[in-house]
Amino acid sequence: MATLTPGEKVAQLVMPWVPGSYTAFDDSLFQLAARWVDSFGVGGLIVSVGSPFDIAAKLNALQQRSRLPLLVSADLEWGAAMRVVGATAFPQIMAVGATGEPHDAYLIGAAAALEGRAVGIHVNLAPDADVNSNPLNPIINIRSFGEDPHQVSRLVQEYVRGLHDHGMLATLKHFPGHGDTQIDSHVRLPVIAAGYARLDSLELVPFRAGIAAGADVVMSAHIALPAFTGSNEPGTLSAAVLTGLLRDSLRFQGLVVTDALEMGAIAARYGGGEATVRAFLAGSDLLLGPASPDSALEALAAAVATGRISRERLDASVRRILEIKRRLGLFERRTVPLDSIMTVVGRKGAQDEANDVAVRALTLVRDTGGRLHALRNRPARLAVIAYADELNGGAGQHVSEVLRSGGDTVEYFRLWPMSGTLSYDSARSVIARAPSAVFLAYVRPITARGSIALPDSLAQLIGATDAARPTVLVALGSPYLLAQTPAVRAYLVAWSGVRASERAVALALLGRVPITGHLPIRLPPQYPVGWGVQVPIAGR
Repeated sequence: MATLTPGEKVAQLVMPWVPGSYTAFDDSLFQLAARWVDSFGVGGLIVSVGSPFDIAAKLNALQQRSRLPLLVSADLEWGAAMRVVGATAFPQIMAVGATGEPHDAYLIGAAAALEGRAVGIHVNLAPDADVNSNPLNPIINIRSFGEDPHQVSRLVQEYVRGLHDHGMLATLKHFPGHGDTQIDSHVRLPVIAAGYARLDSLELVPFRAGIAAGADVVMSAHIALPAFTGSNEPGTLSAAVLTGLLRDSLRFQGLVVTDALEMGAIAARYGGGEATVRAFLAGSDLLLGPASPDSALEALAAAVATGRISRERLDASVRRILEIKRRLGLFERRTVPLDSIMTVVGRKGAQDEANDVAVRALTLVRDTGGRLHALRNRPARLAVIAYADELNGGAGQHVSEVLRSGGDTVEYFRLWPMSGTLSYDSARSVIARAPSAVFLAYVRPITARGSIALPDSLAQLIGATDAARPTVLVALGSPYLLAQTPAVRAYLVAWSGVRASERAVALALLGRVPITGHLPIRLPPQYPVGWGVQVPIAGR
């Protein structure tokens, strides 16, 4: 602390985003990151998608250039595979709500920590402690453990423990709770009408539990809470939320980090520089992903120089950041050995755990007339129609491969958000050639998409097919698809589109595994939390 100038202290507060993909040293993207590190002295980085070796090599190079060790964070909600290509991909964490097993949350945290630390990541920007109480929420959904605050609390605590036991910091997000929103804060500012009494009994329950479990970091939400704060100011910029509620009422002593400051709910209204100053004054320590790191650093330095930010307030946050780095041992060793990555990242043992969680999470909501049971009891000839966004080009293919290897005859067809009339006509032709159909719908929260739903044309196709022949609808993401397909007679929820979940779905359709999951959320109007049709292993 004594060796840092005011400008160097300000730089410790800022955490820009860097890609995890390979770049040469003279590539413009690497040079930009290098300037933030060795010229400005930023305190840390948030890293995005890349291979294990690309991420580790880049972070090692930047760590070596930095005067002080960098604190590196990443979103590893359902495991390191969310950012590290080839790492273990567990199902989305709502799947753990479906198993109801706290140890499953521990396993995801443990694997994320081991694989993340192996490539140089220190802070997992997870777990999601939001209570997904609103089925129309377009951005939380399956990223939450569920809608029962007490069950969410138990799972949050175990996830935190799994991270801590394996050397990684945990981040509770999105404080004070993003579960009851219908707007994506990447686009616009959501407003929650609830006052303190509701927050205290619902949204804050998992955050209290996570803090009690020793969570090191809390991330703010870009949401307005006018009944609590008296204004439409985002929680990220509200001292009432970050200082009054989080620091004073919940007695949180760790690091407070903003959600990305480039998001529409913040940047469009306040601008990059002013948003960082306001977030810091509200109570944040780390300023994550500003729209312009240069502008953020200039604005913060100016606020210190004019006295808008006091030296005491600045020192308090910088001390927290340096203490965290000391606790992590970064002043002794800040780089990672590349030769040990292949012994840790993507281990078979971790993948076996992911496969097991995926099977036990399968939740059968409805099987009117025994349509799923019929498929499980004998070899079938199926039309498999998969739907997912463009980022999931192979959606449903692993399901088809496992079904074929198990003796089923499968004709596969893929639909996309942009599929038009000709594609749907082709899908109808595939369906017409098979006595039974399986729809695999991977509808998931996507940043800045603003909605989460099936295309109307697909919902209509599912309804028409279900009326004409035995049909099973499988949700590989959002469980709330029954709102658009209320008449469908067989509905199975797998919670995720990762390979482990696709494998689990295929094994369930073949009758090779039992179906034992329970809903961690309501499916209005008739299925409560805890519902689930239990199905034993079938004998083909």
